[in-house]
Amino acid sequence: MKPTVSIEYCPKCGWMLRAAYMAQELLTTFSDDVHGVLLQPSGVSGNYIVSIDGHVVFDRKSECRFPEIKELKQLVRDVVNPEKSLGHSDRK
Repeated sequence: MKPTVSIEYCPKCGWMLRAAYMAQELLTTFSDDVHGVLLQPSGVSGNYIVSIDGHVVFDRKSECRFPEIKELKQLVRDVVNPEKSLGHSDRK
């Protein structure tokens, strides 16, 4: 079964649009590699956590910043399809 990416975001902080944008980018890039992207409102203020099947790949609080979309695509790719080329978004 294909993995599911979850984006847990703080609705009180107004981060739903950011989460939706990142979900759209991930679905466009990984349409053949993931089951879907789940947008999950958090009950904890300030949360912005991206995980794949429960495994955290990015946590805003521990990193003290939001991920760049290029970075997030690389982190997701490394889990769901390590051989996939991301074209211009790939590491140099």
